[in-house]
Amino acid sequence: MMDWSDRHCRYFFRQLAPHARVYTEMITTGALIHGDVARHLDFNQAEHPVALQLGGSEPSDLVRAAKLGESWGYDEINLNCGCPSERVQRGAFGACLMAEPKLVADCVSAIRDATSLAVTVKHRLGIDSIEDYDFVARFVETLVSAGCRTFIVHARNAILKGLSPKDNRQIPPLKYDYVYRLKSDFPHCDIVINGGINTADEAHAHLDQVDGVMLGRAAYHDSHVLAVLDGLLFGHQTPTRNEVVERMWRYAQSEVKRGTPLRAITRHMLGLYHGQPHARKWRQLLSDADRLASNDADLILLALEAVEPATMGADA
Repeated sequence: MMDWSDRHCRYFFRQLAPHARVYTEMITTGALIHGDVARHLDFNQAEHPVALQLGGSEPSDLVRAAKLGESWGYDEINLNCGCPSERVQRGAFGACLMAEPKLVADCVSAIRDATSLAVTVKHRLGIDSIEDYDFVARFVETLVSAGCRTFIVHARNAILKGLSPKDNRQIPPLKYDYVYRLKSDFPHCDIVINGGINTADEAHAHLDQVDGVMLGRAAYHDSHVLAVLDGLLFGHQTPTRNEVVERMWRYAQSEVKRGTPLRAITRHMLGLYHGQPHARKWRQLLSDADRLASNDADLILLALEAVEPATMGADA
């Protein structure tokens, strides 16, 4: 979710799903060691529980980045061993690390020794033409020996040459049975499934076999699925879309006063009315360049009035 799940996106997701764990976009160790730490790590306290996802393969650099995450108050360090992009491969991390489980284990051990945070790993089932289950089982087994107990598994191989990141999310076949088998073979671990899951019903069905479900772009493009799933799992009343919009309006008012461009917030909200009447009008208003140029948070209420004129809150 690079360039997607920034702090405004995560705050929005939290309004929809009070019980979900939200993750940062993958942040490289170099970006934290040499870049603007506050820009990368600042977050709203309402986001908790929130995990910092790191990209890197040098244990000492990962330790420095993880310590920064701990000092900023993150709840978890997640090591990305699943991203297939060539840009990431040039940095020798992401999915290509699955070929070096001992190195990944050293990274996990180093972070665990240096911080008090849980260390989790996100990975694929295999790389390129390696299709056998034993490959991913050996990878997980090696990391278990290093103290990792939570694995977020994208149920596809990563094709490192010849496929774009987008194609890598769609073309390699899904093998959910491999993920289920990991849970059977490592019952003491938390196995979280990811990939090709688009609805609350699909996510709920997977939970008969594994411990958790991660939603990425499906939640971004059809955001309300998070609210439906959260209500289904935890038995509370699902927040309505207009309730979420009014909360985001208040958040945007505060952020705009801090100098945040309104566009940085509204771009994450475009999928809230996916499949609903007037969804196109909602998207048009929240992405209208001329209106956004005024940086007036009331644009959010204007968009709400256009799609739900009868349900505007009295205090809005």
